[in-house]
Amino acid sequence: MIDFLGIGAQKAGTTWLFRHLSTHRQVRFPAGKEIHFWDRHLSRGVDVWLDLFPASPPGIRQGEITPAYAFLDVEIIAQIHKINPGLRLFYSIRNPIARAWSAAHHDRQKIELLSSEVSHQWYIDHFRSQASRKRGNFLACLDNWQKVFPKDNIQLILFDDIEKSPKRVLGRLASHLGIDPLHFTLQNDSALRVAVLKGPDLDVPPELAGMERPSQNLPECPFSKRGPKRVWIDAMTSQYIDSLTSKRL
Repeated sequence: MIDFLGIGAQKAGTTWLFRHLSTHRQVRFPAGKEIHFWDRHLSRGVDVWLDLFPASPPGIRQGEITPAYAFLDVEIIAQIHKINPGLRLFYSIRNPIARAWSAAHHDRQKIELLSSEVSHQWYIDHFRSQASRKRGNFLACLDNWQKVFPKDNIQLILFDDIEKSPKRVLGRLASHLGIDPLHFTLQNDSALRVAVLKGPDLDVPPELAGMERPSQNLPECPFSKRGPKRVWIDAMTSQYIDSLTSKRL
């Protein structure tokens, strides 16, 4: 039986989460981090997916983290709910422009091009692609999942918090998944702060940032009262996050 799903977002710390969850004695990823069943292989039948998660001893939690699941259709999410209505979900989000910029560099590297070999227009086209827009539309993704799963089943993780307070992020996630948070409490802070699959340290050129913001409908606004780094989150997303995080502010 599967106990948890990480649903994204792409380039928002999911590999870091996988790396550290994998060190916990109560966590198993029987088929690795990303299975992509629900977005690529659903036609093979749900039993193919379920067979990847054999019965486990009491106290063990099994799952996967596939960022593409964030923007699944509601009908597919309903199928997942039918399998396990108590499924624990977590969703890591990031400054949408930084996420899109990091994803564009990731895709550029996959096609073996240097940053000097692609034009600003290439980046703009990538930002405005359907896939990039879907991955960066955090509110729509959350709404789809919450139409099916109760709010308490979904834990939102902020990329800034991973950078600033990694031990706290993992401790909260452990409690959400029903595993012992002490495993992370005892770990060395400096080890937890090591980036996993870190992207290039390249600032978004002003002309690209200016093109990206209106295409994503992301006005500059305060992110709750949690600090100046949150200025890029869209206002509606900010309100939604406030409702999820009000208990811990």
